[in-house]
Amino acid sequence: MSHPHPTWKRIKKILTVLFFTAVVVLLVLYARKVNWQDVWTVLTEYDRTAFFSAIGLVILSYLIYGGYDLIGRAWCQHKLAKRQVMLVSFICYAFNLTLSTWVGGVAMRYRLYSRLGLPGKTITRIFSMSIATNWLGYLLVAGIIFVSGSVPVPGHWYIGEGMLQIIGGLLLVLSAVYLGFCTFSRKRSWTVRGHKLTLPTLPMALFQFVISSINWMVMGTIIWLLMGQQVAWPMILGVLLVSSIAGVIIHIPAGIGVMEAVFLALLAGEHLPHGTLIAALLAYRVLYFILPLLLALVLYLWLEGRAKALKSHNQQQLMR
Repeated sequence: MSHPHPTWKRIKKILTVLFFTAVVVLLVLYARKVNWQDVWTVLTEYDRTAFFSAIGLVILSYLIYGGYDLIGRAWCQHKLAKRQVMLVSFICYAFNLTLSTWVGGVAMRYRLYSRLGLPGKTITRIFSMSIATNWLGYLLVAGIIFVSGSVPVPGHWYIGEGMLQIIGGLLLVLSAVYLGFCTFSRKRSWTVRGHKLTLPTLPMALFQFVISSINWMVMGTIIWLLMGQQVAWPMILGVLLVSSIAGVIIHIPAGIGVMEAVFLALLAGEHLPHGTLIAALLAYRVLYFILPLLLALVLYLWLEGRAKALKSHNQQQLMR
């Protein structure tokens, strides 16, 4: 059995220190942008029924997101225990929402899955499947919502209501093209920079659309509940979809300020009290971003401490 070269071991230690340093710095920067007094006010004064209903849906959403990596598990046919997959997925999703896809979605996945014994190529396929599943649901739900004209578009915006409907139609076409490839394509795999990418079967592709669409709708329902159901649900969902893509384009950690700006602009004509809107969005950020992140940080540290033992156990299971 070969042992890693001493130089490579030193490089790995340096990279590990840099990774932890980057995570800590990003967490500190995020914490400094949060008004913790407002967070406390929301936690103590918000409507209890809406608050606890939203908590239940947040838990459901994170469980659904864990299903993305379980799809990747079935697709790659790796043998990592489902509970470990769900744990890694939860941690990565919480960090992804707050610290961007490159930190939470990519770096964190490679770190944790490799620590649990999965090879790099398998991790790449899991990550690719998770990202694809998330955005396939977006294509379908956003396409339907945009085409329906449910999103109020201010007159001064560069994209008018008609253009948004055209974009929605294009999103639906892209959804159909993906399903067409999964159904009829004779070539099922491609190699990109040494990584093999394979088209899923039609049943798996349909499941991707279903599970991700449900998750986007659950997220919209959370905000709808927190706003006291004062605005039509399709409208809230549509505005969330617009704000989500805006957050990706602008690249601000956790989309701080982006989501709020989009909601304020698109719901300006709904006669919704400004304070109610801001409180709802802050409550959403507390429930969907901050509290899961705090739990994910604890679980991440626990998993780092247990990773070597879990990896050994996983290898023993594979040898049986």
